[in-house]
Amino acid sequence: MWMARFSRLIMAGLVLFAVAANAQTADRNAADAALVDRVKDAVMKELSESGAIDRAIDAGIGRYVERQRAEAEQRDRREADKQAAALRPVSKARDHIRGDAAAPVTLIEYSDFECPFCKRFHATAKRMVDESKGQVKWVYRHFPLDELHPGKARKEAVASECAAELGGNAAFWKFADRFYELTPSNNRTDIDTVLPQIAGEIGLDKARFASCLASGKHDGRIAEDGKDAVATGGRGTPWSFIVSKSGKAYPLSGAQPYAAVKKLVDLALENK
Repeated sequence: MWMARFSRLIMAGLVLFAVAANAQTADRNAADAALVDRVKDAVMKELSESGAIDRAIDAGIGRYVERQRAEAEQRDRREADKQAAALRPVSKARDHIRGDAAAPVTLIEYSDFECPFCKRFHATAKRMVDESKGQVKWVYRHFPLDELHPGKARKEAVASECAAELGGNAAFWKFADRFYELTPSNNRTDIDTVLPQIAGEIGLDKARFASCLASGKHDGRIAEDGKDAVATGGRGTPWSFIVSKSGKAYPLSGAQPYAAVKKLVDLALENK
């Protein structure tokens, strides 16, 4: 209703302006200027008192904000699609997978064993898989941040690969779970004590584990995972993606709470 009134007022003003502008030109200057001012003042007063101006401004601001939000969403979606395109496909032969390998939704995490946020997110991801009833699988990839955790995060990643080499996929996850349980994060881990301790606890041959750890045979794999993380937009840890069965990927930065992860999982389940 207020828009109709606003339009009528504007039209009335335009008509009066037109009348003034088209009056005989011989002696119109002062009188017409006064008429224009009176019309303008009357129209502005009516618009102001009726609240039409405020409502028009609010509506304009609302449309502007909505356009900006829509454009931001489109930019974010394009960036997410670009990042997802760089994701290495999940491989049962290569990747460490927790949960049903045939699950329709995949949580891919790039992680650093010394990162306190990765430690927190590890529990969140585990809960997600456990409570998903076979709908979510979790893929763990390495992203050791050497500038923050020199000498330790990368060696711990190697140790997890040695666990997998000697004991299979189950041993990898036992190592990861126990490591996060035992260690304080932020490069404070006594790796010379903790790594062989965990190897013994999960049933690995300590001599073979130590030999693997010193061999450097898994360095290339860990470096490759790190390159993948950066290629997909990762700048810190944990850096993750929720991927639907159709391949649509939703990036997830940091140790997001369970509710936030669940929301993206539900979205991925809808996007089959």
